[in-house]
Amino acid sequence: MRKLFRTTTAYRALAEGAGKGEAHFTLVLFPDAVYLRPFLTECAKAFFGAEDGSRTARLIEAESYSDCLFYPAAGGKLTAELAGRISDESVLQPVEGDRKLFVLDAFQTVTPLVQNKLLKLLEEPPQGVYFLAGATAEHTVLSTVLSRANVRRVEPFAEAPLAEALARLHPGAAGIRAAAAASGGILSVAEQLLAGGGEDFRLAERFLAGGDVTQVCRAAGERGKSFFAAVRLALRDAMFYAAGERKYLVLPASEIAPVAARCGLQAAAALRFAAEAERELQFNSNPAQAALTLALRIQGVCGAEAPGTFR
Repeated sequence: MRKLFRTTTAYRALAEGAGKGEAHFTLVLFPDAVYLRPFLTECAKAFFGAEDGSRTARLIEAESYSDCLFYPAAGGKLTAELAGRISDESVLQPVEGDRKLFVLDAFQTVTPLVQNKLLKLLEEPPQGVYFLAGATAEHTVLSTVLSRANVRRVEPFAEAPLAEALARLHPGAAGIRAAAAASGGILSVAEQLLAGGGEDFRLAERFLAGGDVTQVCRAAGERGKSFFAAVRLALRDAMFYAAGERKYLVLPASEIAPVAARCGLQAAAALRFAAEAERELQFNSNPAQAALTLALRIQGVCGAEAPGTFR
């Protein structure tokens, strides 16, 4: 995980800028909510130039370094009360060095009221005070806040380095290549696909090739993002299969053949619908309902026989 994070330009920029006047307010846009806080932790270590295993690095990892303050507590929410506490803390001098860093996690959940409360401080912090905020999506951040931030976007990870990271994190696990290919470059989704033991792909194939859609949609509601990721990969492979480009298949040809038989070259259109369904999940769409809507849209382009039948 650490090795994967350190390939990003956001991490490298902070590491190269350590002690060299990095912007007072950096906003990292990182698409993986599960690993946002660990990523910010690595960035904080880079900001202080903390080497692996050093006292400073260990304290930052434990969120107990006096000059690196994390808000809110893990799993919490940045409230107006905490914003006031940050403002009060910012006027205190650093304890161990000449810089103090505030790490603001899950900024995508911060209300406009609290963002506005922090605005002046983010724009003109006291001498030696820096802010590192992380959000999963840009649209959740006020334009006034964005305009004052040094924004660093972390793109989804490429398939090959993600597969390598999965192999390091889960040695001997089956299905690493498929999980990396289906995940859209999101590490937590890839791990969810692995943890499912292939169930997401089996559900996706039933969903697309004639299974009981109503039943599958209920199961999709429990699986969430990983199910839609598997659907997207199955459709991509079906498109390659129908075009005679089987060398590009990730999933077994025998499992993709029924999907290709029903969707054929229309899989390209269905693939767009699947991507739209995934975007809807980012706005807290119900996964089961999103799956049912996707099924109806795919039937519209692939015909009544695909996907599945309603019972």
